[in-house]
Amino acid sequence: MDIERLREEYSVKKDRIKERLDQFGKFFNEPYSWHYAGNEMKLLPSGKNDDERIFEELSFCICTANASAEMGLRSIDAIRNIIYAENAERISERLKGVHRFSNARAAYIVHTREYLKNIIGFRLKNKILSFRDKNELRDFFALNKDIKGLAYKEASHFLRNIGFKGYAILDKHIINSLHEFGVLSTNDKPKNARNYLEIEQKFIDFSKQVGIGMDELDLLLWSRKNGRILK
Repeated sequence: MDIERLREEYSVKKDRIKERLDQFGKFFNEPYSWHYAGNEMKLLPSGKNDDERIFEELSFCICTANASAEMGLRSIDAIRNIIYAENAERISERLKGVHRFSNARAAYIVHTREYLKNIIGFRLKNKILSFRDKNELRDFFALNKDIKGLAYKEASHFLRNIGFKGYAILDKHIINSLHEFGVLSTNDKPKNARNYLEIEQKFIDFSKQVGIGMDELDLLLWSRKNGRILK
């Protein structure tokens, strides 16, 4: 693959990419939630408190694991008004026909919700802001056995989507792109946490090589495969 062509494509998409990253930051600090309609993602005003909105985004990433961003977006639209109090059975009913793993994702969401209520009183935003080290922050979500359905990829995805920068989201689109550009010798997905961090460092090095910030590069490479700049 031609790096110059990648830079040219970035110059075309740069404004839209930066706008999306700005929206992620806006989500964390202002009362908005993501909605998906007509094949389009929109950030709309929300009456929910910050902790509920952040949990909504965490649930989106739980639903996106081993699925697509579109499936995750449709799933949250289907369960948006019941994820804070309803049981797994009720949530699963709403997800049937929307998510291919309706039972598992409903169980993950409810287990995670109850854990967060018990351990931090559901004060999710305060917990996130309590971390001074960005790697420790990600580890809280990626390595915590009571936050179900996340590992490094989706924990990185979640944190990026709520406005935190400096994480690589190594999904199949990014891995395939890194392989095509010769950064990786294979397009195998990360085998474990250590391997994920090794590949992430290669992504960071490639970002410096091409002169595109890693957060912008992530969205650029993803859009080249998917055709859109989503989240």
